[in-house]
Amino acid sequence: MRINLSYFVRALLSAGAATLACASAVADGRDLDALSLEQLMDMNVHVVYGASKYEQRVTQAPSSISIVTAEDIRRFGYTDLVDVLRGVRGLYATDDRNYTYLGVRGFLRPGDYDTRVLVLIDGHRLNDNVYDSGSVGRDSMLDAELIERVEVIRGPSSSLYGSSAFFGVINVITKRGRGVDGGEIEANTASYDTHRARATYGKTFDSGVDWLVSMSHYASDGMNFYYPEFDQRTSDNARAANDGFAADRDDEKASKFFSSLRYGDFAASLYLSDRHKQIPTASFDTIFDDPRAMTDDMRGYLELSYKRALTERASLNVRASYDSYQYEGDFPMNYALLGEGDYEAIARDEMRGEWLNSEVQLTLLPTDRYTIIVGAEYRTSLREYQAAYDVIEPRFYYLDRDDTSSVLGLFGQVEAKLRDDFSLTAGLRYDHYGQTFGGTANPRLAAIYNPLPNSAIKALYGEAFRAPNPYEAHYNPEQANRPPLRPETIDTYELVYEHYFNSTYRLSLSGYQYQIDGLITLAETESGEPYYDNLEDVHARGVELELEGSYDNGTVLRGSWSVQRAKDTATGLELTNSPRQLGKLSASTPILNSKVFANLELQYNSETVTLARTHSPSYWITNFTLNSHDRWSKVELTAGIYNAFDEERLFPGSEEHAQTLLQQQGRTYGAEVIVRF
Repeated sequence: MRINLSYFVRALLSAGAATLACASAVADGRDLDALSLEQLMDMNVHVVYGASKYEQRVTQAPSSISIVTAEDIRRFGYTDLVDVLRGVRGLYATDDRNYTYLGVRGFLRPGDYDTRVLVLIDGHRLNDNVYDSGSVGRDSMLDAELIERVEVIRGPSSSLYGSSAFFGVINVITKRGRGVDGGEIEANTASYDTHRARATYGKTFDSGVDWLVSMSHYASDGMNFYYPEFDQRTSDNARAANDGFAADRDDEKASKFFSSLRYGDFAASLYLSDRHKQIPTASFDTIFDDPRAMTDDMRGYLELSYKRALTERASLNVRASYDSYQYEGDFPMNYALLGEGDYEAIARDEMRGEWLNSEVQLTLLPTDRYTIIVGAEYRTSLREYQAAYDVIEPRFYYLDRDDTSSVLGLFGQVEAKLRDDFSLTAGLRYDHYGQTFGGTANPRLAAIYNPLPNSAIKALYGEAFRAPNPYEAHYNPEQANRPPLRPETIDTYELVYEHYFNSTYRLSLSGYQYQIDGLITLAETESGEPYYDNLEDVHARGVELELEGSYDNGTVLRGSWSVQRAKDTATGLELTNSPRQLGKLSASTPILNSKVFANLELQYNSETVTLARTHSPSYWITNFTLNSHDRWSKVELTAGIYNAFDEERLFPGSEEHAQTLLQQQGRTYGAEVIVRF
């Protein structure tokens, strides 16, 4: 599918401008220049925390920001964070039938492990200490029903967060007990014999204690697949079998537990996740159609925090946490078929990561026009264990090592409101990695001009880095013969315009460019031994446009279009898995006397380049949902049709796949009931 981009953008801009002009003219005749602060508060300008590590309006934050609320999640029936993010401008996601991966502004290389987006839960860093993966899929993220809002903060944020805040930060803010105020039982059923159950309880007690606790279990049989690459009737692949069919090889199970406790200045949270997934794709040269191919992921953390107002103009925030991540992957191998031996065995990968994190932050307001934060973060890895071996006796280890490491980060930021309509923000963080490459400093600058009280023009600049992780540094034996890896770096320039037309309409327009240097890339020696090296540089430019309308009757309309071009600086070739265009449209409106909400989502991804330099097809996805929250106060029903027109979706495979393209779900159905008590 091809779209005349210039015509589409001109039409969208013209229609949006006409609609907004008419709406603003007939709304209520108010002079927007003369709006009071109280009136501005009614404009639904969201508050964000993660952009500066303190709460501020998105129009004053030094980033381009999207907020997805609990109401959005409820109406559209989202059950996982990745479903939420697919509807956000400039973001896209792929799935290799084992894990889900997030792309930002045209960057998501096949085989990457989500290492360039920092994922937080209530400000707690979720990226692990071995793969540095900030997963947004079912393997690590909590249930969407527990989310109060999702903050999508675009652009480099290493000036506050250090490594991995490369393309941006996703901060998931969870509900408090008072937001649930009782118990919830949920049952969910969907296509592919998919079922999910959840039990949640939350309350603020008379003593002032706020408690939330939730647990859930998910199970799905998954899809059946036909892969022509493994059809022995037409393929010369030595592993081809079973006429290319992989049936009952996509099973997935996941269990989650989350609890938070708040009392006065103290807070604690505990999160546990256990996920099991079969792999139907025969990746990494495994035996095709073998039920033993699977991965297991167990994640968890315990965090304690203390936040206190020292004076009217100073506050202290202290947090300490323990994290654990365990991974085990079983890959059945027939070495005779690969010409590497005469036996079959399970090739097993193991990882055990444990780390401690502590952070202290002081927030100061010396005058009404200045906000200053200073802080320090220390993270120490207790274990970075990696092992690879065949499950046979005697056991031979290809890899068996356990490392430790530490990083110290010092950061500060100043927001100066130089005039009522103009402010500057400057931030800097220095990180020191004692065991590896040493230190790095990363700044961020923002100039924000408010020509009207309800609009903002932002000029943004930022630098960020991603430190090489232990997997890249140690997994491949050839790595020991190579120079130490350096951090990847990115420089980003961005110009943002945001405008609120009374309490109904919002417009956002942004243009950006970024330059990545020293991209850590998988390569091979002449003899075929894999290793990582800082080999590539990337340059990208893009434009994002978003229009939103929120009406008094509860109707919400939101549409966005993103255009980007990312290419290899040396070769000029377009990056793999980088769509040039992304379109989003969502609409939600009450029907049946406002007792039910009818919801529509459209998502467009243009074609992308595969590793074979062919193209994956473009696609439109259409989702319909109905939600009956207002019909009965104690019972909520949701029903949906997803990919309603059964559009074919094919995502590019990675180096470990024989498939150039990987098939995804067609049309699916889902229904959910929540009972509150």
